[in-house]
Amino acid sequence: MQGFLHLENYQTIDMKRILPILLLLTCSVYAQESLTYQRPTEEIASLLEAPLTPAVVFSPDKKWMVLLDRSDYPTIEELSRPELRLAGLRIDPGNNGQSRQRYLIGIKLKSLADKKDYEVKGLPSPLLMSSPSFSPDGKKMAFLQNTADRIELWMVDLTTFTASKLSERRLSAIFGNAYSWLSDSQHLVFTAVPVERQALPEKSRVPRGPTIEENLGKKAPNRTYQDLLKNAYDEEVFEYYATSQIVVKNISGAESILGKPALYTTVNPSPDGNYLLTRALHRPYSYIVPFNRFPQVVTVLDKQGGLVKTIIDLPLVDNLPTGFNAVPTGPRAHNWRSDAPATLYWVEAQDGGDPKAKADVRDKVFEQAAPFTGSPTELIKLPLRYAGITWGNANTAWVYENWWTDRKTKTHQLNPTTKTVKLIEDRSSEDVYTDPGNVVMEWNGMGRSVMMIRDNAVWLTGDGSSPEGDLPFLDKMDLASGKKTRLWRCAAPYYESVSAVVDPKKTVFITSRESLTENPNYFIRSGKTITQLTNFPHPYPLLKDVKKQVLKYKRDDGVDLTANLYLPPNYKKEDGPLPTFLWAYPEEFKSSANAGQVKGSPHTFPRIGWGSAIFWVAKGYAILDNASIPIVGEGDKEPNDTYIKQLVASAKAAIDHGASLGVVDPNRVAAGGHSYGAFMTGNLLAHSDLFKAGIARSGAYNRTLTPFGFQAEERTYWEAPQVYFEMSPFSYADKINEPILLIHGEADNNSGTFPVQTERFYNALKGHGATTRFVLLPYESHGYQGKESLLHMLWEMDAWLEKYVKNAGKNVMPTGGK
Repeated sequence: MQGFLHLENYQTIDMKRILPILLLLTCSVYAQESLTYQRPTEEIASLLEAPLTPAVVFSPDKKWMVLLDRSDYPTIEELSRPELRLAGLRIDPGNNGQSRQRYLIGIKLKSLADKKDYEVKGLPSPLLMSSPSFSPDGKKMAFLQNTADRIELWMVDLTTFTASKLSERRLSAIFGNAYSWLSDSQHLVFTAVPVERQALPEKSRVPRGPTIEENLGKKAPNRTYQDLLKNAYDEEVFEYYATSQIVVKNISGAESILGKPALYTTVNPSPDGNYLLTRALHRPYSYIVPFNRFPQVVTVLDKQGGLVKTIIDLPLVDNLPTGFNAVPTGPRAHNWRSDAPATLYWVEAQDGGDPKAKADVRDKVFEQAAPFTGSPTELIKLPLRYAGITWGNANTAWVYENWWTDRKTKTHQLNPTTKTVKLIEDRSSEDVYTDPGNVVMEWNGMGRSVMMIRDNAVWLTGDGSSPEGDLPFLDKMDLASGKKTRLWRCAAPYYESVSAVVDPKKTVFITSRESLTENPNYFIRSGKTITQLTNFPHPYPLLKDVKKQVLKYKRDDGVDLTANLYLPPNYKKEDGPLPTFLWAYPEEFKSSANAGQVKGSPHTFPRIGWGSAIFWVAKGYAILDNASIPIVGEGDKEPNDTYIKQLVASAKAAIDHGASLGVVDPNRVAAGGHSYGAFMTGNLLAHSDLFKAGIARSGAYNRTLTPFGFQAEERTYWEAPQVYFEMSPFSYADKINEPILLIHGEADNNSGTFPVQTERFYNALKGHGATTRFVLLPYESHGYQGKESLLHMLWEMDAWLEKYVKNAGKNVMPTGGK
């Protein structure tokens, strides 16, 4: 055993001399271990290392299916490369892009006409593709090629199947997608690293003075954010990497530089290609909020780079009221209408942006067409908070609004020309059974995504949630009457959903179909004819006969619950009950009926992501995956006021039901979760004796460290101090008497889940004599990426489950190795 001396062959050793050494070694084992990355058993490792199924996209004209091979998990060496964490961003200083990227490493074209595959010539080697985007005419596809020291703009010609580099300039991509097509399919606009950029100023060892923040009496409540600016030098570095130059590129060769460099976060061409809508950050910056709340000037430029109009200079947003429906005052969310050549629209709060203020109208939506000299036109008044617009044509747009407190959501059908409005949806956002689905979109002639409208009708696709599980569908809806016609619905034993509508009038569409034993593959449906387009193999032969069942059961207060039960491939009921791993993530609801609705399908393929609990079905465990843990507060009641009671009752119901089926051993059950699921795990061990052990990854355990709200909790610590205290596992560390494994990424960037949360929780547990282990993964964020990290995480979890659950009371050592 690593860390211990073996003394059986050394009877003559002086025990008085060796005893202090033994004590020191024993203490060091319990305090910390210097352990190299470990590898779990092959049953688990092979699942993580299984080949990835290609990503699939369709060209706008639906003539091409593009299959994109995805990169494997990066190595820890890749994660350890230089990274800047500034203003809520993670920047690769080498190539002026975002760090921690996963790339597309292969491309193949499939013609939907002849079903043949075509290889692409001239690709860079190695291919490290990101942000693929089709031209409006569907004949070309641009993408970014990422290297260690630059990001380049490339293009694939779908008529010749050849790739070529479009520009020698280094692109600047720290804010995400760095380019856009213009409507003529011959030009692109992108943000480039300024050619004249000088070397980054070195940080002085001697500070120029203290860092000072000040608030002069105004309320500025903010949730906890990571990776913020901390000092004046951070501001300099942020400006250095965030400053870019706008470039317009003709794919035939010519390039034009527009205007002067600035901190552009958005460069969005108008649908007709004649204007550019830009957003540029400027000082003063903030040390308490990320970049998207910094002051920013919104402007419209012409395609030569000339200033057409300064739309607005938005101030720093560091003083939003509390509440999920809080928004800034003044105009916000400026964008182009997708269905018009060059018309801006935006939203303005009418309640001061404060959800606690009483108002008959919360938001108004306005528009203004080029040349932006006339008065803005009001499009619609909204009694709830604006939640987006889907544009169709001059006569049809759908406007969405919602309200968090009562989970209300509404959809209005707006005629943008006459300004007439018709309500077409009014329901609870929690009620998945009444979800009408999403309108099918298509590209118009300007390369913008708009509603697919034919003969005054639209098409809808959705999950089709029902008491029998999810049954995806395709509907046709008449815009005048609102009448819907069901054209197709998924049927057992498959889970099948619509991926693209090829010909709406003939009802020709492409689906992704899967089953418990069949990897998702693509099919084209035309009437009763079904043609298979892909043949992706089963990536997990070890689990090809795994058993899955959607369990339905009740909590002691009558709330309906579900869980996905996975059983080992060769399991038979006469084998008896199994050690069990329950994996969950609590959700808040305002309705018991909606909380109990069935979600998911018994026919979905068991995808195994890095964070899945399904790995352990290969080790002989029963898995209660995605066990529903609804936290309900109806009417004026807040869900979290009875969080602990509902949490424990939900877990008990899952275990009891599994035990009643004879498959769950109630004396050998582990609880586990990631993020809010880790928080759940800590509370389950603190407030119940249902579990033999727990595994908590990247959680927050002390809610006083997130005092202005967390998860779905809108109240602040000072408004509900007892709730914050009672919901914190840290408060009850002395009550946790089951073994708990804590894992956290050293570089967690998620709001609220600072690594210190786990550090302090571990210290509290250790101080009260708990059996616990804390694993801090170097360079890992909230979601883990490094292959060595993931294999080691699985090794740690497997060892914990084997020792404290499956073989509880036995002396079991971790299996697997380096």
